[in-house]
Amino acid sequence: MNGWHYIGKVEDIPLQGARIVAVGELGNIAVFRSHSEQIYALADRCPHRQGPLSSGIVHGDKVTCPLHGWTIDLASGEALGADHGCTRPFAVRSDENGLYLQLSSNDG
Repeated sequence: MNGWHYIGKVEDIPLQGARIVAVGELGNIAVFRSHSEQIYALADRCPHRQGPLSSGIVHGDKVTCPLHGWTIDLASGEALGADHGCTRPFAVRSDENGLYLQLSSNDG
């Protein structure tokens, strides 16, 4: 899988929780596992005050920032409700060997 980087097993991420993947110049990426077993990845920074989204509360397909309560859509990285802003989403794929993260939008 050219351009995809192995990051571990699905079971490494707690249900309704997150795991941090440190990626050099990109910084920390939070990889989330929803209650419905969906896997998402976002830059680990809330668009409001850069709070660590990986420490937030996962509910449905959203995460609530632990600093000021902003709710972020896990698929798009967009702030929801009256808040405005976005954190960078990353593509994640899984197979029988584990999870893979795509670090560049040009990778395929």
